[in-house]
Amino acid sequence: MTKIFNRNIQKPIRNKLRKNLTAPEVILWSKIKNKQVNGYKFRRQHGIGRYIADFYCPELMLVIEVDGANHFFDEKSLKYDVERQKFLESQGIKVLRISNTDIKENLNEVMNCIYNECKGKASANLP
Repeated sequence: MTKIFNRNIQKPIRNKLRKNLTAPEVILWSKIKNKQVNGYKFRRQHGIGRYIADFYCPELMLVIEVDGANHFFDEKSLKYDVERQKFLESQGIKVLRISNTDIKENLNEVMNCIYNECKGKASANLP
């Protein structure tokens, strides 16, 4: 079976990304790390296949992607995002996209969205 999570070849890239989080990623990370969201552990800059997710909760199979302006207007970024999302969803992983602007201007709403998504995913996994 092919390893898809945190492949060794990506380790230097993941480490670099962890050390160079954007301001919105820092803000969000401060709110979701250490099991602050319904007791779920999130990992930052987590490798999944050939992609690196901004934040990943393995228990819920939930990725949170923080998107800057280029994700909405740059044709190449849009195509890459669609390709990545299709791959993640094919692995049974839900992708929650949040804009930099929303984190900066509507953090409470962003956190409510994340809490609700975690709550919904958890209840969907109940027998």
